[in-house]
Amino acid sequence: MAAEPSVEIPVPVQDAFEVLADGWLYGLWVVGASHIRKVDPGWPQVGTRIHHSVGGWPLARQDTTKVRSVDAPHRLELEARLWPAGAAYIRLDLSELGPDRTEVTMTERVVHGPGKLLPGPVQDLALAPRNRESLQRFAALAVGRSPRSPG
Repeated sequence: MAAEPSVEIPVPVQDAFEVLADGWLYGLWVVGASHIRKVDPGWPQVGTRIHHSVGGWPLARQDTTKVRSVDAPHRLELEARLWPAGAAYIRLDLSELGPDRTEVTMTERVVHGPGKLLPGPVQDLALAPRNRESLQRFAALAVGRSPRSPG
């Protein structure tokens, strides 16, 4: 089973999902994404992509993240590519804990490339700390953008 870090956010589930629905914010909360070049019209509909850079200059690489499945405002499934390293499947689950409380859980697995050869627990060791930080950034954005948040 994959490591699944989560975070509780004091905002309604719809307000949290709106952060995911704004592809231009992706680079602000996803650790490693450094520059958003383009967001396909209709994001986050299935098949739409965010065109982004990963890593810092001068080693940044351009690639894309594509929506595989969406069930707004409760789930978003993505395929994040990073050539030549491969691609990862990412699932974000948003659970309503109350009218103004949402839990966001993130699951990630390498699905293409050399990282796929690593056993799940080894992938977890590499991915879970980055994903915990991404969720903390996501939470800060959701609270800051929500008109109903306490802070």
